[in-house]
Amino acid sequence: MNINENQTNHKNVLAQVQALLADAIQVPAEIVTPDLAFGDLPQWDSLGHMEVMLKLEEEFGVAIDADMIANLISIPEIVRYLEGGDHARG
Repeated sequence: MNINENQTNHKNVLAQVQALLADAIQVPAEIVTPDLAFGDLPQWDSLGHMEVMLKLEEEFGVAIDADMIANLISIPEIVRYLEGGDHARG
């Protein structure tokens, strides 16, 4: 994959994660910024976080264990995880 393909893929994953997170925590997509983190919005609390994790598993076909749930606390971290390819696919 060349640099342009990598950038395009990154933007696609980022956009998917932003839309998924907005849906999971039921907020307008416009307020879900690329650098949003757990706790930045009242809706992204512990229950909202679990909803995000469940939707990530469904949407991307990944299995997220308890340790990883604790680490995936920002959009950049989630995108890095999904792009990394070191996760189990269901």
